[in-house]
Formats: sequence, C-alpha cells, structure tokens
Amino acid sequence: MKQLPVVLAALILAVTPLALADIADTPDRTPLAGKTAKGEDVLLFPNGRWEYVNTTKAAEAKKVAEQFPENKLRPEGAQGGVFGIGRYIMPGDKDYNRRSLSGK
Repeated sequence: MKQLPVVLAALILAVTPLALADIADTPDRTPLAGKTAKGEDVLLFPNGRWEYVNTTKAAEAKKVAEQFPENKLRPEGAQGGVFGIGRYIMPGDKDYNRRSLSGK
C-alpha cells in the first residue's frame, strides 16, 4: 500500500507526454483549408487555432485579437512565468539566463 503513490506518479509521468503529443502543434501536421459561414477562406490548424488565408483580413483579425487579455501571453524569448505565475525575464535583463548562483 505504501507503493501506491509512487506507482500513480510513475503512471502520470508516463501518460502525460502521450496526452501532450496530441495537443501540440507540430510542424508535420499540415493545416486544413476551410470556409467560414460567410464564405471566407481560412486555414484550420490541428490545435484548434485558425487564421484567414487573405493576409489583409488576417492582419485586421490579429489587431482585434491583441486587445483581449487572454491573448497577451509570454513574449517569445522570455524566461520565467511557470504556469502563468511569476514574472517574465526578458533578454537583456540582469537576471536573464544567470544559471545557478551556488558558485560551483
């Protein structure tokens, strides 16, 4: 009975990569072409994301999407912010990529 937590933890660690593999937007999965209800051409990605084929409409939609707080994610290249908690450390900051401070 004492080994039950260890077995459960091992099972979770073994299954998590398999579950995340289906969610990840990998480059080998190509998007599908589709149409909206108004007849506009769009690309449908495996992770549920979609975008307009027309670049001007895509730029307009991106401008509108940037106004919503749920789309303000961690900037690319930043460090920190585990699960949305904590601050983001941008390149050029004194704390960026400082590694361990143990002196070893």
